[in-house]
Amino acid sequence: MRFDVRTETADETRAVGASLAHLLKAGDMVILVGDLGAGKTTLVQGLGAALGVRGRVTSPTYIVSRVHRSQEAGPDLIHVDAYRVEDDLDMETVDLEASLEDSVTVVEWGQGKADRLSADRFELTLQFDGEDEDARKISLVALGEEPERRLAEWVQTRPLG
Repeated sequence: MRFDVRTETADETRAVGASLAHLLKAGDMVILVGDLGAGKTTLVQGLGAALGVRGRVTSPTYIVSRVHRSQEAGPDLIHVDAYRVEDDLDMETVDLEASLEDSVTVVEWGQGKADRLSADRFELTLQFDGEDEDARKISLVALGEEPERRLAEWVQTRPLG
């Protein structure tokens, strides 16, 4: 299943992230795809705020995994930048396997790199949309039976755009 939305501002992109928090649960993996500056971290800021996690969500650099602990009863947020990951060995150094079941794990630049960690996952693609430098097209794809079911329910109950 696929869901598309267009945002006009960074605040709207954060709002999409916040809305996605209602879709996600501990154990979920989200892979973010998009050019530099496309709004990946901005979306994660909204997600983190809605999950009620500690700390300021900023762009992780290189092969860095940042843990944002939940201040509420929800899952922690693991935010990873896989931009410089070149192979499976590089990905293993991030050591995500230990936290996958207990957290929502979001991997920027993770397509083709982190997908082996979970067959069931969500993939978000952020693209510049038109001449307005703040406009984005965000596409969400659910892979796997459980993520597809949850996305279908979410689209019906929490429509955007």
